[in-house]
Amino acid sequence: MLLSDLISLLVAFLYVAAFIAIAEMLYRAFHVPVDITRKIVHIGVGLAAIALEIIFREWYIAIIGPLAFILINYLSYRANLFRGIETGEKEQFGTIYFPLSFVILTPLLWSQPAILAASMMPLTWGDSAAGILGKRFGAHKFTILGQRSSLEGSLAMFLFGLLGTYFALVLFGQSASMSFVLSLITAFVAAIVEALSPRGLDNLTVPLVCALILVAFNTLAK
Repeated sequence: MLLSDLISLLVAFLYVAAFIAIAEMLYRAFHVPVDITRKIVHIGVGLAAIALEIIFREWYIAIIGPLAFILINYLSYRANLFRGIETGEKEQFGTIYFPLSFVILTPLLWSQPAILAASMMPLTWGDSAAGILGKRFGAHKFTILGQRSSLEGSLAMFLFGLLGTYFALVLFGQSASMSFVLSLITAFVAAIVEALSPRGLDNLTVPLVCALILVAFNTLAK
């Protein structure tokens, strides 16, 4: 491993640690609700997908950070170390599933940076908006397979997921018109998957399903 790789890893760890520290400060010092502080980390970490191939030379170096945070987040879940990112709910493994999705998708999509970044955006932006807005404005509740959600939260998931996916695809040079259609389909399916995924499992299912959709359409377009 080159010195540049070590520096990149250090930068990545400091980047994630900074968001966790901000979440902790907001939660402990300013009593910001945990659903907001948790999503601050959610957005910050999710945006890293856009820069992975700029920061790291190889996928096996890029996943060292997420692998480490699977363990760190598990320890936090067990001991409630970082209260700004833990809901306190039993068997709520969302903070563990999130880095796991990076570990799974990064090697698979390393040669397709646009799809790698875009597949994380419905979770990064959509799920964050759904969690915050749905909790505060979710007047129309529904339950599917034991998972309780709201129409308002699902709408926020769809809209912000659409915007995030479109931004990522266009940023990587994809066609604006085709990107919009593809983002529309991806965000719609992501909203359904999010509503069906219990106990933080959406942090894994949403990126995987979005990646599958994006890869499928990219293959058909060739």
